[in-house]
Amino acid sequence: MTERVAVVGGGIIGVAVAREIVRRRPDSDVTLFEKEDRLASHQTGRNSGVVHAGLYYEPGSQKALLCRRGVNLLEAFCAERGIRRIACGKVLVALTDDERARLTDIERRASANGVPGVRIIGAEELHELEPNVRGVAALHSPSTSIVDFAEVTRELAADATGTGAKVLLGHQVTGLRVGATEVVVSARAGGDDVQAGFDRVVVCGGLQSDRLAEMAGDGPDPVIMPFRGEYYALKPHRRDLVNGLVYPVPDPRYPFLGVHVTPRVDGEVLIGPNAVLALAREGYTWRTVSLRDLAAVAATPAFWRFARRHWRTGVREVYGSLSTRRFMAAARAYVPALSDDDVVPGPAGVRAQALDADGGLVDDFRISVRGRVVVLRNAPSPAATSALAIAEHVVDTFEAAR
Repeated sequence: MTERVAVVGGGIIGVAVAREIVRRRPDSDVTLFEKEDRLASHQTGRNSGVVHAGLYYEPGSQKALLCRRGVNLLEAFCAERGIRRIACGKVLVALTDDERARLTDIERRASANGVPGVRIIGAEELHELEPNVRGVAALHSPSTSIVDFAEVTRELAADATGTGAKVLLGHQVTGLRVGATEVVVSARAGGDDVQAGFDRVVVCGGLQSDRLAEMAGDGPDPVIMPFRGEYYALKPHRRDLVNGLVYPVPDPRYPFLGVHVTPRVDGEVLIGPNAVLALAREGYTWRTVSLRDLAAVAATPAFWRFARRHWRTGVREVYGSLSTRRFMAAARAYVPALSDDDVVPGPAGVRAQALDADGGLVDDFRISVRGRVVVLRNAPSPAATSALAIAEHVVDTFEAAR
């Protein structure tokens, strides 16, 4: 008998999961629900486009394993489909001796993870690679690349639909009623309410993952907090300031990588992002405010526990969001030729940052199973890079739960 499977979420992971299911089980009846009128509308289509090589992650961790597997799968898929991917390389720039010492640990992790060609270079070689970048040393990753993840998502969707999957755009899931023999999915589509029964459901809801999980009977933790990352874009005549990706040495206390300079495959060069609490789950500007979302934040003890620990950093991030000079100062520390007049406001994205009940940042993948429903509750960076590997992992979990 044909198994009916619903996938909720049309970002790169949801689409990759739908594709993986029909690849493994071509006789499945797979339907993907996406509330927007196009795929990759949120995190997938609003990130910097970096294909992370796996520099930072603890060797043997799920993050490290999925990232390296995901890079290999993604590179092969791009080559097969003719998707433009540019191996522009990346440098992590140390400004002080303390930061230079941290590079050693990152190099160790990267080498253990199998990242090719990674090595620490001195100031002179850094200047040869990036003449406008200043630092006492850097970690060079020549294989790190950039791609358009929205394009990748569209091609994955073409694969999935070509094998029989259905993609329903403009269908916002409003309910998941788990019964003994099926899961009834309720959705709002163009003002109408529709329902359909499925044997199994996989939820890849990104910014809405905790709410969708609770619909399926899962608990409230981890809760999603929306952090907006804002960018500036270099004016066209200044795009030659960098040759590749230029990053600071990350602060080990946070999962955010700091303000960096990022060329994109379309030729644009972005500077950012910062990390400020968004005023709505999908709040891409200060003007986008959701009272429902703010009330949910205010009612979440995990948020207040997190805020008590990190309020000083939060104040600095807000100040940088409101001041171009303050924002640009972070990048100017290692690209001193950069001026405030070189940039214009760029795009913004919102990161679905999961918090545990104690207020701790969840920095690895989380999957929960509730009967016939599998929920990807947290998919942090490098989720887009790892999407094809995450899809394998999620579908493995889905099949084991049968």
